[in-house]
Amino acid sequence: MKIKVVLEPSNENGYTVCVPSLPGCISEGETREEALHNIKEAVELYLEPVEDDYTSSPDRETHYESFYYLQA
Repeated sequence: MKIKVVLEPSNENGYTVCVPSLPGCISEGETREEALHNIKEAVELYLEPVEDDYTSSPDRETHYESFYYLQA
């Protein structure tokens, strides 16, 4: 899965990063690297209920991998 993120300098130092395709999925960090790391975790938590719904169905086999494309 590829997900585009928007990384911007924050008014209070550091960086703010959001995922336009996932409403409310926003994070921040003191450095670019920290902000990107934090948004990866935020995306995983945001999508976790979707994965739980997918894997909880007894009719489905679990053959998936998650990939994230972060564009800065």
